[in-house]
Amino acid sequence: MQKIDYEAPVWVLNYNNPKPLLDHSIHMLERHGVKREDMEITETPTAKVGAIVVEIWPYELVIGRVRSTRNDSFISGTEFTIELRLDDDGNYVDYLEEEEN
Repeated sequence: MQKIDYEAPVWVLNYNNPKPLLDHSIHMLERHGVKREDMEITETPTAKVGAIVVEIWPYELVIGRVRSTRNDSFISGTEFTIELRLDDDGNYVDYLEEEEN
């Protein structure tokens, strides 16, 4: 499992995501080495060059590193993605736990 190399804070972009998706995203970030207290959950990050920004999508997390900033905007490049999986009932599952067993 790939660990996220970061310096706090890690900016988790949350644009009105449903609570189960946000909670599972936080859990999966923790599984990839990000401490909960290092996460800044926001719609408007003030990320600096080199910071990690996480975009939440229904089926994946896109982990990016900020390459440049201008005014209040940033440009980031994708480092990698973390797949989010659902079970047959539509609940998010921690497939990493299954792979460890």
